[in-house]
Amino acid sequence: MKSRSALLMLAALATTAATPAFADAPSLRKQGSATQLIVGGKPMLIIGGELSNSAASSAAYMAPHWKKLRAMHLNTVLAPVAWELIEPREGRFDWSSVDAMVRDARAADLKLVILWFGAWKNSMSTYVPSWVKRDQARFPRAQGPNGQGVDILSAFAPETLKADQRAYAALMTHLKAIDGTQNTVVMMQVENEIGMLPVARDYGPLAEAAYRQPVPADLVQYLTQHKASLVPEMQAMWVERGAKTQGSWEDLFGEGDAAAEVFTAWYYARFADQLTMAGKAAYPMPMYVNVALNRPGRAPGEYPSGGPLPHLIDVWKAGAPAIDFLAPDIYFPNYVDLVGRYKRPDNPLFIPEANNADNAAVPANAFYAYGEHDAIGFGPFSIDSVDDAPGDLAKAYDVIDQLAPEILAAQGSNRMAGFKPRVLYDETVVYEPQVRDIGGYRFTVAYADIQRPVAKPDTASYGGLIIQTGAQEFLVAGQGITVTFKPIGDGPALVGIDSAFEGRFDAAGRWVPGRLLNGDQTHQGRHISLPAGDWQIQRIKLYRYR
Repeated sequence: MKSRSALLMLAALATTAATPAFADAPSLRKQGSATQLIVGGKPMLIIGGELSNSAASSAAYMAPHWKKLRAMHLNTVLAPVAWELIEPREGRFDWSSVDAMVRDARAADLKLVILWFGAWKNSMSTYVPSWVKRDQARFPRAQGPNGQGVDILSAFAPETLKADQRAYAALMTHLKAIDGTQNTVVMMQVENEIGMLPVARDYGPLAEAAYRQPVPADLVQYLTQHKASLVPEMQAMWVERGAKTQGSWEDLFGEGDAAAEVFTAWYYARFADQLTMAGKAAYPMPMYVNVALNRPGRAPGEYPSGGPLPHLIDVWKAGAPAIDFLAPDIYFPNYVDLVGRYKRPDNPLFIPEANNADNAAVPANAFYAYGEHDAIGFGPFSIDSVDDAPGDLAKAYDVIDQLAPEILAAQGSNRMAGFKPRVLYDETVVYEPQVRDIGGYRFTVAYADIQRPVAKPDTASYGGLIIQTGAQEFLVAGQGITVTFKPIGDGPALVGIDSAFEGRFDAAGRWVPGRLLNGDQTHQGRHISLPAGDWQIQRIKLYRYR
C-alpha cells in the first residue's frame, strides 16, 4: 500500500503531465563572442557544485544538504541519475529518486544539472541495471587484445545503444512532464567521463570488424573542412602524415595507440551523439559530454582512452554534432592551460568538476573561468562534503553571486577579464603579472604585495576579475591581487583614482558602498589592492590628467 505522501506526489505529477502548457526549454544563445545559458527566457550563470557520486541516490542523505548548499551561494547542483535506479527491470521505470531530487532542489531554490550515469561512468559500466550486467550475449563487454573482458560495455553493440537510448529518452520525457513548466533542470550531462581502459581500444569481435573498415568518410570530411584550425596534435597526427582522405586508421593516423585512440574516440562520439539525439527528441535542452583528462607521459588506456580529450576534440566535434559542448573535469594544477583548450568558438566553456570542493585554488579558478573565458558555469566536485565548513568557497561564491548580472552583461564583449597565476603541471607557480586592456586603460595585475613582488606558496589561490561598467568605471573583485593602470590611446598620459569604494550588491542588485579607500588602502592613489584572505568587490572610478 502506498503512503499518503507518495499518493499525493503521484497525483501532482499526473496533473503536471496532463497540463499542455510548457515553458520554453533551457537553451543556448550567442551574446557577442560568448554563449549563454538561457533559462526562462533570461541568461543564467551557473554557480555550481557537483555532488559526490552516491549522494543523490538517497533523498534521506540529501535532505540536510539542500539548504546548506543554497546558503553557500550555489544556484545549481550537479547531481547524478543512475540507470540502474530508474529502470531496475527492463521496460519498467521507477521515478521516485528523480522526483524527490527535483522536488527538493526546487524547494531550496536550486537548479539542477543532471548527470546521466548510463552505459558508462568513469569509463566503467557499474551503474547499468542488473539485467544489463548479467546478459553478456546481448550487452557484450569490451575486450583486451587477449580476449579478456573488462567491466566496460562495448560501444559497438547495437542492443546496448538501443537500451541506453530508451532509458535516456524516458528520463527526458519524464523531466518534461514534471518540470517542463518550471525549468528546475537546466542542462544534461550525457554519460560520465567516457573512455577505454586499460588499453587504447576495444578488441572484441564487433570492434575488430569496425577497425578493419576504412576510416569513415564523415570523419575525413570534417578534418578536411577544418584542416586549418585542427588542434596541434591532430595537425601532427593527420596533416603532417599527408592528410590522407582514405585508408585504414593506421594509414591516416599512425601505427599503434595513435590510430587506436582516434578509432575509439570516433565510436564513443557516435554512440554519445545518437544517445543525445534520442534525449533531445523527447525534451530538447543543452547537453554536454565531460572528460577525464590525461596525465602527461601516459599512454592511451593508462588514462581513459578516446574521451573528448584536448588532442581528440576534432574527432568528437566530427562524430557528435548533436552534443552542445565538451566539458573538462580539471583535477590537475595546470588549470589555466587546460581551460584554454576548451574555450573555442565552437565550444563554450563549462567546468563541471573543477577539482575537489576543498581545494584551495578552486575559488580563484572560478573567477578566472567567468572573467577570462565567459564560462557558462563552474562547479567543484563533492560539494556535499564541505557544506558544513565551506570556507573561502562560500565567500568567493557570495561575491560571484552578487556580480552575476554584471558578468552576464559583459560576456562576449571586451569589457571583462579574469586573472589568476599560471601554475605548471609540476605545481610550479609562474609569477608573472598579467596585463589586459579594458575601456581605454591598461591594467596590470600582480599576485603579491606590489612592494615585494615575490611569489608565495599560496599565490596559486589568488585571483579575480575586472568588469568595465561605465566610461571610466570598473568593478574589481577577488583576493590577493594588486592592480595598477595606465591610459592608452589619445588624451592625457597620466591616470589617477577618482574614487575607490569597497561594498556589495544587495538582494535587489543595488550597490551598497562601504569604506572610501582613497588613502592608505590605495597607496595614495597608486593602485587598487584586494588583500589575500578577503574575497571582496571594489567599485572604482579612474581619471586622466597631465
